[in-house]
Amino acid sequence: MRFPRAFAFRSLVTVLMMLLSALFLLPFLWQLRSSVMTISEIFASPPGAFPHVPQWRNYVEVFSIMPFARYYLNSLVIVIVNIIGALFANTIIAYGLARLKFRGRTLMFSLSIATLMMPTSITLIPTFIEWHFFHGINTFLPLTVPAFFGNALFIFMLVQFFRGIPLDFDEAAYIDGAKYPQILLHIIVPITRPALAVVAIFTFLGSWNDYLGPLLYLNERRLYTLALGLQSMLSQYTSDWHLLMAAATLVTAPLIILFFLAQKSFVEGLTMGGIKA
Repeated sequence: MRFPRAFAFRSLVTVLMMLLSALFLLPFLWQLRSSVMTISEIFASPPGAFPHVPQWRNYVEVFSIMPFARYYLNSLVIVIVNIIGALFANTIIAYGLARLKFRGRTLMFSLSIATLMMPTSITLIPTFIEWHFFHGINTFLPLTVPAFFGNALFIFMLVQFFRGIPLDFDEAAYIDGAKYPQILLHIIVPITRPALAVVAIFTFLGSWNDYLGPLLYLNERRLYTLALGLQSMLSQYTSDWHLLMAAATLVTAPLIILFFLAQKSFVEGLTMGGIKA
């Protein structure tokens, strides 16, 4: 009797998961379907599930009504710089806090973690005043430079990874004449690649989807990111919903591709972090 009950329970769970997955996928499928329709088909009553004739030219027309390629390039530049800064800064900071012994290490780590409890809205005005003083408004500097000063969440996660690596590796390399940068680069980094992949993925998602930062610091349209470009398209081309859906699909596509390409590394990094913590 145990086998039929277990099979029935697993079948029920599988069906529920499939229904939930379909529910979460429905908005994206609706967006994808609308991106290849005409305006009349989108607002038809009752709405159709598929277009009569797929309007693939909607994707081409997006680039003609606005500098969409420029927005793509701006977002890509910000993402690449932020990933480099996040990997560089957080790795060095976490290595120092986890592997090196110095006075005040615990206090520094505690203060870093405490910043996670600070709402972002509190720092908006002081940060804006600071960047205005340094003439950083209407540039990419406020959107990229902070990545080179560390992130409390990434520091915490990497510290847990580094603490899970035996110190014997460091001591053996130090006896052989290796310095701290060499130990970090040739021993620690290769072991913690899954964790660094998680840092890169989270940085990509945060930078690619960031709307508040570009809205606050960018004024010229030539500097707009994809998030601002979509918003300006919504305000200026309110009736062109088919083009808006096509543009939204182009913005979402890199995220979906990243998920499928980095899914294994992402899950492995989170799992290893949970085990070592």
